[in-house]
Amino acid sequence: MSACAALLPLFSALACVKIVSALAMAPLESAKAKPRTPASALTPELKDQDRHAAFLQRIAAGPVGLLFIGDSITDFFPDRGADTWARFTAYHPADFGISADRTEHVLWRLSNGELDDIEPTATVILIGTNNIGHFDDEQSEWAAAGVAKVVATVRAKLPRTRILLLGVFPRDAKDSRHRQQVTEINAIIAQLADGKAVTWLDIGDRFLTADGAIDQELMPDGLHPSAKGYAVWYDAMWPTLEKLLAP
Repeated sequence: MSACAALLPLFSALACVKIVSALAMAPLESAKAKPRTPASALTPELKDQDRHAAFLQRIAAGPVGLLFIGDSITDFFPDRGADTWARFTAYHPADFGISADRTEHVLWRLSNGELDDIEPTATVILIGTNNIGHFDDEQSEWAAAGVAKVVATVRAKLPRTRILLLGVFPRDAKDSRHRQQVTEINAIIAQLADGKAVTWLDIGDRFLTADGAIDQELMPDGLHPSAKGYAVWYDAMWPTLEKLLAP
């Protein structure tokens, strides 16, 4: 039985802080040299104490009605997609995305206060691309198990939140190993949806051209959305998210 299968039943920070976070991304080469195992994506690991502290300050500052959890794709939303992000204002959104985060980093954050003293109506989860992007030896099922544990953690700590689990966005060339792994991961984590606490939504095709390539206007670097890309994300997600936010 895969680690993911075992888990199935369990179910804007300051600019200076972001600069410090970016500097913290430098040691990725040494991280690549450490072999991955099935436990890697599941074992909580601290990466960015400063950003974590900023998120705790956000919690203390006021209500969180809509929570986003993820990596750089989520992290950049309030800045690159500022006009689109503003549409969430009435729901008291909080962006808990950190650039270069993997599932193990999110798990550490969620277990150290980022889900305490908040009751978001809905929580959007998008994580997993860096598990495969940072390591050549990461297996799709290992990354998927990490996502499953993130979902299980949110469910345990926020039993009343409605989770919108997004499929990992497409990345790189259409015939690349990473693109294939995205497909494999999504096939596994889609099974986490139960139609009640967890809703599944895969909008990856919205970022592709007719021939399956990444639309460079929406994802100029083949991974991170542009301002227009964030608008596409919103338009594809909102009909589902709006229902989850309803009283």
